[in-house]
Amino acid sequence: MIDLHTHSNVSDGSDPPHRIPELAAAAGCRAVALTDHDRLDGVAAAGARAAELGIELVPGCEISCEVDRGTMHVLVYFVEDGEGPLQDTLVRLQRARDTRNERMVARLVELGVPVTVEEVEQEAGGSGVGRPHVAAVLVRHGAADSIQDAFDRWLAKGRPAYLDKERLTPDEAMRLARASGGVPVLAHPFSLELEPAPLEERVGELAALGLAGIEAVYGRYTQDDRAGLTALARRRDLVATGGSDHHGTYKPDLHVGVGTGDLDVPDTALEALRARRP
Repeated sequence: MIDLHTHSNVSDGSDPPHRIPELAAAAGCRAVALTDHDRLDGVAAAGARAAELGIELVPGCEISCEVDRGTMHVLVYFVEDGEGPLQDTLVRLQRARDTRNERMVARLVELGVPVTVEEVEQEAGGSGVGRPHVAAVLVRHGAADSIQDAFDRWLAKGRPAYLDKERLTPDEAMRLARASGGVPVLAHPFSLELEPAPLEERVGELAALGLAGIEAVYGRYTQDDRAGLTALARRRDLVATGGSDHHGTYKPDLHVGVGTGDLDVPDTALEALRARRP
């Protein structure tokens, strides 16, 4: 068993990076990928702990891309913190994200919610701030009943405190991933909100740009969803991958290795991805 989609408090999860391999080992995983949003900062700490536990840490990240219907997420595997085309771009995106977070806090203050940047940074544990960290602070202030309620009231797209962020195009994401030795995979494909035929067409377009796989065995998908996406991957000669999308307490129904309880990503997916490395 493996899990190729997890987040730590380096981006928008609640667990420190070293905790991810601990949870993976407890679940019986042979390997786990750390895929924080637009960041690779947590990979070294997670890798060191994974080595102590005797499991494989797959270094990676999750990139947000701008598409005509909104946002698409691309998981990139086998890239580590350091120098490289993708890594340099991520540093730029992180700076833009930090500015966005400061503006989001200022917007909430204007709306009458007395949050501070310091509170949000403390919630994030000194690492990269994400909207779930802002949401947790809103709950503590009584401005929301739960993390989801904070998004619904304040932070989701179209809500009063939402601010857009800089994103790459799919072509840029594929090119940068490949140029840095990474393998790109389409995350949770149904988030594109496309019907089956347009989804297959979009996946085909992405494959032509360098996409290597699609996340078919996703934490919240049904068995039928997973079977359909696995068949789509096969038709397009892509790797059917999978993961929990664990975010700790910010997505309490999703757990490393098992998702909502029935996740079982085959070990062969990792070997198939490794074979697609540039």
